[in-house]
Amino acid sequence: MRSPTLLIAACLAFALAPDARAASAPATPTPTPTPPSTPGPAAAPRTPPAPVAPAAARVLSLDEAVQTALAHQPQLVQARAAADASRARADQARAGLLPQVNGQAQYQRGTSNTGLNGLAATLDTRNDWSFSANVSQLVWDFGQTSGRWTAARRTAEADEESARENELTTVLNVRTAFFQARAAHDLAGVARATLDNQQAHLAQTEAFVKIGTRPPIDLATARTTVANAQVQVVQTDNNYATSRARLNQAMGVDAPVDYDVASESLPEMADEEASQDALLAEALRNRPDLAAALRRLEASDASLSAARGGYGPTLSVGASATDVGADAGELRDRWNVAAGATLTIPIFEGFRTRAQVDEAAANVRVASAQAETLRQQIRVDLENARLTVRAAKASVQAAIDATTNAREQLRLAEGRYRTGAGNALELSDAQLAATNAEAQQVNAEYQLASARAQLLAALGRP
Repeated sequence: MRSPTLLIAACLAFALAPDARAASAPATPTPTPTPPSTPGPAAAPRTPPAPVAPAAARVLSLDEAVQTALAHQPQLVQARAAADASRARADQARAGLLPQVNGQAQYQRGTSNTGLNGLAATLDTRNDWSFSANVSQLVWDFGQTSGRWTAARRTAEADEESARENELTTVLNVRTAFFQARAAHDLAGVARATLDNQQAHLAQTEAFVKIGTRPPIDLATARTTVANAQVQVVQTDNNYATSRARLNQAMGVDAPVDYDVASESLPEMADEEASQDALLAEALRNRPDLAAALRRLEASDASLSAARGGYGPTLSVGASATDVGADAGELRDRWNVAAGATLTIPIFEGFRTRAQVDEAAANVRVASAQAETLRQQIRVDLENARLTVRAAKASVQAAIDATTNAREQLRLAEGRYRTGAGNALELSDAQLAATNAEAQQVNAEYQLASARAQLLAALGRP
């Protein structure tokens, strides 16, 4: 058995050692650990240490995550493909304004009985060849075709703006998921730091109980606290892995989560404290969703103009050349040419044109209302993002102050416990307060980074 002198020397050496927690805890926190439960017998074996998280193979930066999403996110690929399809439809609508040229070749073999020569019909057959070429050009249709082309072009431009809006949304989602993963990483670090500190307290309490300066219940309490801290480590590690899986989903990749997220955030924006009116002007100018809404309004106007053109006549011109004969190589003396113009005047179409005009006019009103609604929503989004950034900045500073004070409280509680002036409950409360303060700081920093990402999206900035 060890002598009391050696035990006392060991305890003093531990008491004078630097604070065990100062070397490990990052400046950011984890979920509140469970308060100490009823202690077990003093003779219970020491709780085994929590498993150590394996080191990640690589570190994922915020810019790398964003670039990966821009290249692989399926929703973004879909939006870009939709814009390509709209541009192709605009080209189709333009075709009606260009000359239409086509050729035709026909071969037929059959009898040639005419009944004009008084002879009996026979089953003798002959070849019939026919070649023709036609060209036509629309001259005027009171803006129907040109209006449809304009509407298709504006719709294509709207879809391109929608694809750009999808890019901004993808970037926002990736940034938010990245910051969530970063917060989960920091919370896991705080949980491990808390566990290290609790294990140091457990070792200290074991020494005090052995020399009789502390009751056995302190040892049971310390063991329970260590066990609770181990549970927090397991939970926060699992939350970190889950958050990386969500980040993979935001990036649009199907890959393992064997990486760490870099310790990055968004820097302070020079104008994040600017007035609402100053930022609103930029948002109305840059937001792609508003640009898309305005392009769709223009497309509706063009469709209305095209529908009204249905009340007027349509004029087109054309020419053709044909050649026929029994021998494909001997048709030179059988050719014909023709040219002409066609004027089509609508007289009565069952009120179809009027109904088309009414529909197009209603679509204009719908598009106009949607654009105005979006303008109002942009104002609300921008104001909400500004106020969230402002509140988050204040919360971060308050959380830093709370963490500093909680750490000082823990330091004092540890000193009181070492000297016998404090008790295990006071020490446990101080550790809980420090852990809560660090968790609050992590959450405040996450809220600030996310709020800045929201502000960038509200302004329409990449």
